[in-house]
Amino acid sequence: MSADLTIKLLKDSIRKPVIVKVKNGRLIRGLLIGYDEHLNLVLKDAEFIDKEEHEQIGNIILRGDNVVLISPP
Repeated sequence: MSADLTIKLLKDSIRKPVIVKVKNGRLIRGLLIGYDEHLNLVLKDAEFIDKEEHEQIGNIILRGDNVVLISPP
């Protein structure tokens, strides 16, 4: 996938909920507020999601080098 397509998909996801998988395997769900050219992400009302439990995080910034996957919920 080209970098241009990745940025277009992120742009289309602004102000929409996303699920992000990070390097340690955890999943984080939140509203995508912003991103930059390094794929650092800003999520609003984020929470860790597990099979049975959800842990509220709040507003967070995820470093792009920790992001493995970004998906709609």
